[in-house]
Amino acid sequence: ISPGTVIISAAGHCNDITKVVEPVLKRNSGSIYYINLSQDGFKLGGSSFAQILNKIGDEAPVVKEASYVKTVFNTLQQLINDKYIASGHDVASGGLITTLLEMCFADNNIGATFDLSDVGEKDSFKLLFAENAGIVFQTHADKNQDAEKILTDAQVQFHKIGNVVEGDYLKIKNGNEDYSMTISELRDTWYKTSYLLDQKQTAKGLAKDRFDNYKNQPLHYKFPEHFTGKLENLDGTVKSRLDRMRPKAAILREKGSNSEREMANAMYLAGFDVKDVHMTDLISGRETLEDIQFVGTVGGFSNSDVLGSAKGWAGAFLYNEKAKTALENFFAREDTLSVGICNGAQLWMELGLVNPEHEQHGTLTYNDSNKHESGFSSVKIQENNSVMLSSLAGSTLGVWISHGEGKFKLPFSEDHYQIVAKYGYDAYPANPNGSDFNTAMMVDKTGRHLVTMPHIERSTFPWNWAHYPEDRNDQVSPWIEAFVNARKWIENHPQQKIKS
Repeated sequence: ISPGTVIISAAGHCNDITKVVEPVLKRNSGSIYYINLSQDGFKLGGSSFAQILNKIGDEAPVVKEASYVKTVFNTLQQLINDKYIASGHDVASGGLITTLLEMCFADNNIGATFDLSDVGEKDSFKLLFAENAGIVFQTHADKNQDAEKILTDAQVQFHKIGNVVEGDYLKIKNGNEDYSMTISELRDTWYKTSYLLDQKQTAKGLAKDRFDNYKNQPLHYKFPEHFTGKLENLDGTVKSRLDRMRPKAAILREKGSNSEREMANAMYLAGFDVKDVHMTDLISGRETLEDIQFVGTVGGFSNSDVLGSAKGWAGAFLYNEKAKTALENFFAREDTLSVGICNGAQLWMELGLVNPEHEQHGTLTYNDSNKHESGFSSVKIQENNSVMLSSLAGSTLGVWISHGEGKFKLPFSEDHYQIVAKYGYDAYPANPNGSDFNTAMMVDKTGRHLVTMPHIERSTFPWNWAHYPEDRNDQVSPWIEAFVNARKWIENHPQQKIKS
């Protein structure tokens, strides 16, 4: 029975979504600082530390002055806006020690040394485990003095507590007491709770694979050498797009589809005139796709996937004559392209449109984990003949995945398929579904019709990615190039007239 719940929603204005501070210590950056936001003493009442001892305690730390919290918040916003802060994390459940460790967990072989003597709490257990509201942040290199001056001028009390080191250890000094701990061991301890829950949710022992592999599958990228990160350099400047006739593209969707806005935006930025087409438009004959050269079928849960992913959507084509004719005519033309993403990929595979020459078609079926997988992974783009992705061959790029039936089950040997991209690692969870040949994306033998389980349309901007290279200052990610390539190809393949 659910307990009584109070839900409080709030919204705040964000001036610049690219100025993000992550809870990950950075190599070659500045010092690490601590602010006791609560301004209270270090009390263990109500803490996680008390709970593991089966205690509650008598006193819990409180926030003493709301006005001080406001001052600290606004000052930190200034530091973030002026690009003085490289990383930061709040102090909450688990106390200061948990915050310090978590800032090391998201990378390998990165540690820190801390001297907390200046904070003023001699009892190291109270200092490390009390859950005083607080902030830990790291400055950018050579920004220590600037940041300290701004904090001092704002009357914010801060403590410089440490520095980043290369290594798998965390060292803490408090007065005469010294502590040393191994980060990788404590990271496994930290992750174990999730692993124990995962065991109850994930099939075929894959929870153990996730636990063993999560720290051994770092995201490594290889960007195309020709990619500048600027939209206008992709032959898609605003002026050139307005000066020419935009080729027509269509978003196909069904009841329960999603991501149509992301797909439409990617197509529009690449230079297309984009039309929204619902299945009812095709079924009724209001839309025939005769003037469309590029079709995108989107992700989601068409018809709630009650018959299986995209099976109901496929039935809407197979058993409605006007919709079926419109699609068959579209694929029969040699001036057309298509991309099916996630649910859309399941649709194209269900209809046998990727390898129509095969007597036995490949399918997309349930993930090996028997559950929906959602996360950020990477793919390696193979040498390929895809209109959309051939220019990205040799790249390794980050991309979102979100599906329950994303396993490519391919009955023939690998040489019978045009596999465009494979997951960055063939083991779970980087390969989230157990696809044959580690397949993430495929194309038909003409290279014109692409199916992809990863959501490239949700990954077109750097701020879409869960992790983007820090040394790049891109406006768009390389995935936008796929849509630009589609537009360029269509401009070189004038629309065919339909014979009556």
